[in-house]
Amino acid sequence: MELKELIYKTRSYRRFDESRHISYEELISLVNLARLSASAANRQPLKYLLYNTPEDCNRIFPSIAWAGYLKEWQGPISGERPSGYVIILGDNSITESFGIDHGIAAQSIMLGATEAGLGGCMIASIKREELRKTLDIPDRFEILLILALGKPVEKIVIDHVKDDDIKYWRDENMTHHVPKRSLDEVIIKL
Repeated sequence: MELKELIYKTRSYRRFDESRHISYEELISLVNLARLSASAANRQPLKYLLYNTPEDCNRIFPSIAWAGYLKEWQGPISGERPSGYVIILGDNSITESFGIDHGIAAQSIMLGATEAGLGGCMIASIKREELRKTLDIPDRFEILLILALGKPVEKIVIDHVKDDDIKYWRDENMTHHVPKRSLDEVIIKL
């Protein structure tokens, strides 16, 4: 898959075929892409927790807030939930500033997931203390992002922003619409 197509297909999927198991080896392969990605001052302060069992996924799910613009939607129903998670942590024993490292790492993982026929969603809206207790995460680690992964079952359409409304939405067929600003709007000349 060429880079442009890979980026176009890498969307924020929130509904999955939960029966499609993600192996631990697949998760390791995705994290290896993050490990090889850029890191500020080459500190490499990120650590990763990998989960792929239904039991672990069910423990993580309640600590996530899904799709803030879809107020009436409480997240994916049973059968459409992620079948794997990568939790990105910042190791405070290395540095207390993680900059944009976790964004770079997350995008590398998501591009790799798309290439492997998977999809996912980067989630920063996390009940962090609840998750810390549930997974017994030591205090030295800052919870930065959760990547929910699985085989996507939803259709996502990119629309043009209208009336400056950037909120994503779903139509009657549950097609997920994501408004994007035009190229002319994002490139400026001073």
